[in-house]
Amino acid sequence: MKKRILLFAVLAAAALAVGVTYGPGLVAPQGAQAQDAGSAATSGDADTPAAKSGGAKKKKKKKRRRRRQTLVQVDKVRVEPLRQTMPVIGRIVSVRSGVVATRIDAPVADVRVDVGDRVKKGDILANLVNDRFKWDRAEKAAEVNQANAKISTAKARLALARQELKRISDLRTSAAYSKARFQDKELEVTRYVAELGEARAALVRAQASLKMAETDLRYTAIRAPYDGAITQRHTEAGAFVKEGQPIVTMVSHKDIEIEADVPSRRIGGLAPGSKVTFELTRGTKIPAHVRAVVPEENLRTRTRLVRFKPDFKTQPEALAANQSATVYLPIGKARNVLSVHKDALVSSRGQPTVFVIEDERAQARQIKIGEGVGGRFEVLSGIKEGDLVVIRGNETLKDGRRVRIDGVTN
Repeated sequence: MKKRILLFAVLAAAALAVGVTYGPGLVAPQGAQAQDAGSAATSGDADTPAAKSGGAKKKKKKKRRRRRQTLVQVDKVRVEPLRQTMPVIGRIVSVRSGVVATRIDAPVADVRVDVGDRVKKGDILANLVNDRFKWDRAEKAAEVNQANAKISTAKARLALARQELKRISDLRTSAAYSKARFQDKELEVTRYVAELGEARAALVRAQASLKMAETDLRYTAIRAPYDGAITQRHTEAGAFVKEGQPIVTMVSHKDIEIEADVPSRRIGGLAPGSKVTFELTRGTKIPAHVRAVVPEENLRTRTRLVRFKPDFKTQPEALAANQSATVYLPIGKARNVLSVHKDALVSSRGQPTVFVIEDERAQARQIKIGEGVGGRFEVLSGIKEGDLVVIRGNETLKDGRRVRIDGVTN
């Protein structure tokens, strides 16, 4: 009996230690309590703290996923024409330049321009002392008036002589008619006709002298023959200049061409009107066309002089004569090629590589490149037209990495 009581006591102590329930009023197991608490949490309202904690975890997971995506910019692989060219160094030349000289002998009254000034056609560059030329013009104008007066007198005499000749002629049938008087009057009419002719000739001569005097007076104001800039000043006020002596030197800053010495073997493709491009500053190409090929070859360099006419939309203000210009001459026929942006190329094991976007992932592709096409390269193999290649963010990009496109350049 004592042994049975001791056994029940040991079992009861063990049950209390592990939380096992063997009947009404006893404690439930701790595992069961945890399970019931979890069930209550999941079956409760969604606005409970436990539910809010689950939504926040999903957002954080989505943010972490976006952070794992690399932000990139892409460009399309496209087909465009390629024309091989050869650079030739040329120079800017002014079509119109030279000395502006005086056309008459006279003292200089004033010079209105200085070196560097820009002038327009017709602007006064200098004035010569013109007093003598003004009086000469007045004298010639008086001679013209005198010649007109002589013409008027000769016309009046001729009219009177003709009237008397007619009256004598009407008396042919009467006894008062005198043949000798009639013949004298005919001679008088002839003399007055000659006098009128001389007076008219004198008028023409006087008018010509007046025009010359007016021209000399006009030449006392020395004007710009074209739009340009003053490069040198040759005289000052008070100096006496003779006909043909220089006043200033000027150069046209608007009417310009490009002059280049082109190898003779490249002349065949440069017929007048042929299209070319040239650069004044690196990276900025301007269209031009061939105006003329000078038919003379340099024996030492085996080159020929070619003149190109720029096709400016807006001519730069800073152009200067003898400024350097790089002309790109065509050396082959244009052909269409597949091209990729130069910024898409990265080096992988010494091979040109691009990253192509497929299913939001960057796939590395090794390609073969050919000639340069402006800011692009000809593609010989490895990608196809329309592929999107990464041009920004590809420096540290890895094959298969998830990406997010920020923009497409074309």
